[in-house]
Amino acid sequence: MPASTRRAFLASASLLSACRRDAKKIIGVVPQGQSHLFWQTVHAGAVAASRDANVDVIWNGPATETDYSTQIQIVDALINRRVDAIALAPIDRKSMVAVVERAVKAGIPVIIFDSGIETESYTAKVATDNYAAGRVAGKRMAEILKGKGSVAIVAVRPGVASTIAREQGFEEELKENAPGIAVVDKRFGLADYAKSLAVSENMLTAHPQLNALFASNESSTVGAAQALKGRGAKVKLVGFDWSPSLLEDLRTGVIDSLVVQHPFKMGYESVMTAVKKFRGESFEKVNNLPPRLVTLENLNAPDVQEQLNPDLKKYLGGA
Repeated sequence: MPASTRRAFLASASLLSACRRDAKKIIGVVPQGQSHLFWQTVHAGAVAASRDANVDVIWNGPATETDYSTQIQIVDALINRRVDAIALAPIDRKSMVAVVERAVKAGIPVIIFDSGIETESYTAKVATDNYAAGRVAGKRMAEILKGKGSVAIVAVRPGVASTIAREQGFEEELKENAPGIAVVDKRFGLADYAKSLAVSENMLTAHPQLNALFASNESSTVGAAQALKGRGAKVKLVGFDWSPSLLEDLRTGVIDSLVVQHPFKMGYESVMTAVKKFRGESFEKVNNLPPRLVTLENLNAPDVQEQLNPDLKKYLGGA
């Protein structure tokens, strides 16, 4: 190779290497679903982090929170695209193991968020302490029922680690500290508003003396609240997550209280954890975000309002 050609080749290679170094990192963020306000707020937090850290985010998830096969396909496509990192909220703690391990073997860091998974291969996890959140709900239930009564649970879906932990925490709190409260029924709403409404109505029919319901995510809480409003039932409801309609039901007394997460922070911290991995900075393997109990008494507190009303248009308006 002539010296001039060699110099040109080396210059081109150096320029290409510099371009690769200067190119924005790409992080694929894969929620369990798209429709619920919770996931939209996670999306806003991820976008906020991408702007602060000067990285690009690819947001893509299945339409429903039960479609793990589509979620696997989305993660596979991100692996094939060779994104720099993946943040994933696993729909199923077992079914998603293989694709996560596939990403890790391909050299792609995986940040698990919201819900757990049955592998330790992931880089880090950012989630609400869901077991503790369930215990918060159980403690509130014991308080409003004065330690006695019957409760039914509007659960979400088998195999979802986050909601299973909430339900377990709720039941164990009652068993240990309020043994006078009996959990008389538990049925799955399958992360669907209509199905959650149907199972709530069925449990209210099956247990006419029921004192309270506990609903362990947004869709189950919406379904339970609709069932109570439809019947005019004087049954206490402790729910999980929030939406404008749920906050209105809290104000009018249909819902006693809501245990809420911080999905904006969850999305933000998931992306920033990947960024810290890129930069060689230290980060927590498990970042547990504390739950918050929202009642009519603290609903209008500034810190509660800030958490419940993030400016989604600021981050998703053009998305």
